Amino acid sequence: MSPSEKSRRSVVVGTGSALPSCRVTNADLASRGVETSDEWIVERTGITARHIAGDGETTATMATAAAQRALEAAGVDADKIGLIVLATATPDQTFPSSATRVQTALGIDDCIAFDVQAVCTGFLYALSVADNMLKGGMADYALVIGSETFSRILDWEDRATCVLFGDGAGAVVLEARDTSDRGILATKLHADGRHNDLLFVDGGPSTTGTVGKLRMKGREVFRHAVVNLANVLTEVLDAAGHKVEEVDWVVPHQANKRILDATAKKLSLAPERVIVTVDQHANTSAASVPLALDVAVRDGRIKQDDLIVLEAMGGGFTWGAAVIRF
Repeated sequence: MSPSEKSRRSVVVGTGSALPSCRVTNADLASRGVETSDEWIVERTGITARHIAGDGETTATMATAAAQRALEAAGVDADKIGLIVLATATPDQTFPSSATRVQTALGIDDCIAFDVQAVCTGFLYALSVADNMLKGGMADYALVIGSETFSRILDWEDRATCVLFGDGAGAVVLEARDTSDRGILATKLHADGRHNDLLFVDGGPSTTGTVGKLRMKGREVFRHAVVNLANVLTEVLDAAGHKVEEVDWVVPHQANKRILDATAKKLSLAPERVIVTVDQHANTSAASVPLALDVAVRDGRIKQDDLIVLEAMGGGFTWGAAVIRF
């Protein structure tokens, strides 16, 4: 297809995000009995604060708030949405999906609605699924959401993990358009289940009958993350027909500032082209990419026609990336 030839593409027409009202700093964690300090956390992760869900705040309520803001930004009425794909590893219930709770809260009587679970890569998986469904004609408008309440699966006595995560939600509205110059240009997704024991939750309905707690071997995850993320960024840019130097912004999964820096260095990316929110939000898993995207759109850094790359890696391992002409 020539660059000027129009085709049906999924265009991002609005973004939104939501955070719990309770902001918890590193000093707050130390005062609550976690054996840590602000200096220890910042040096190893770059994180200074995170938001923690309180009573009445759930994955679905935050997802709904983020979705409403994305719809407002897009100027799209909720009843136009034909598809909701919600990425989460921390649903409100085992079933039905949290996506259906969002659907009901938005006042949508009937649409396709389901959850996707790929942990921190969840939003990239959800985005790819929604993109292909829109291109296939199953809907004209879609809400793609990442929302997590990881605070409820953390072991608060394990300082190696509990300081890393926070809660939040981010959302985008996609519109299917016949266009030659905007929209999702390429996505690439991967998984390798051999690394289950490096990052997992030690519970589940069919094993322990409990929710379980998050467990992670941080050093090994770091090593895999830098290699996998650099590789998938190169892969997705090749698929889109673009080069690293053409990218205006990279919006990465906000796991750890050291991972972001190492990945950027491996690709010879200028640090100022990488959107960083991990310092204020910590790792919000599937919410981190859309949350960071919304922050950068609303503060004016990301503008229409910018070439952006989204990327993430999570437990499984799963990893993926997308190239978007915004």
